[in-house]
Amino acid sequence: MLIRTILLAATAVSLLTTVARAGDAQATPAVAVAPQYDTTHVYVAPDDVDRFVGSFIATFGGQTTKQVVADVTPTPSSTTSQLLQTPVGTVSLFGFKTPIPHPFGEERTGYLVTDMDEAVAAARAVGADVIVTPFPDPIGRDAVIQWPGGVNTQIYWHTTPPSYPAFLHVPDNRVYVSADRADAFIRSFAAFTHGTVTGDVRDAPGVEIGVPGATYRRVTLTSDFGRMRVAVTDGHLPYPYGRETTGYAVDDFAGTLAKARAAGVAILIEPIAADGGQSAMVEFPGGYVAEIHAATDKP
Repeated sequence: MLIRTILLAATAVSLLTTVARAGDAQATPAVAVAPQYDTTHVYVAPDDVDRFVGSFIATFGGQTTKQVVADVTPTPSSTTSQLLQTPVGTVSLFGFKTPIPHPFGEERTGYLVTDMDEAVAAARAVGADVIVTPFPDPIGRDAVIQWPGGVNTQIYWHTTPPSYPAFLHVPDNRVYVSADRADAFIRSFAAFTHGTVTGDVRDAPGVEIGVPGATYRRVTLTSDFGRMRVAVTDGHLPYPYGRETTGYAVDDFAGTLAKARAAGVAILIEPIAADGGQSAMVEFPGGYVAEIHAATDKP
């Protein structure tokens, strides 16, 4: 009888959580555009900008926009800025010529939204902090959000809507959070993005985060903003795990790594078996750490 009562109580809590998540999503507007407008923010020293661009394009293909010098923060600053567009992921690249104002450089990604004011209100409604309120930039408006668990995201809106081709493979926005805040983060982020938990593995192999012989929780979220891979850990992570912000899915895994090596990219972690395929960790000139994995048919 006691066991049955506990099971019923657990089921009730699970149902209430599901209803609460659905209610959060229904109460906020959908502000996403499409995954190809999800950009990884990369900051390198000005002297490393050209080397980074050359190595990144050589590894993944694609092209770069013309480099401009602009103030992209709400307080005075100066940076080179350009967009690197590849079939498997996009980078917003910054080479600051002045000290970087806080908290810029700590955000992992930039998400295009349909309406800045609606997006900010929606973020607050699902428990996120707006740590940089909306401000104008040369081509639109921006803000920075912090989710439960301390994950920072920049959102942006363009005066003239951009038009980018869809990705060949949608990259993973790779996030590491504590067990204390994981559920709050997932609930908040899923409600804001109107996303779906498409995977929740409670005993994923620890080798995927540099801890062979252990297990960890791996959650996958999918929305119109793209894919997110959440690693729930105790923070006992060997370098470089936790430093990567994006995982790139490629058709020719071995060939991509060969291109990376030839372009001066350091292979930090040689290929391992991970999540049904192969995975490696690399570092591009300028210090940008990324994960590369073989594309699979998994969601």
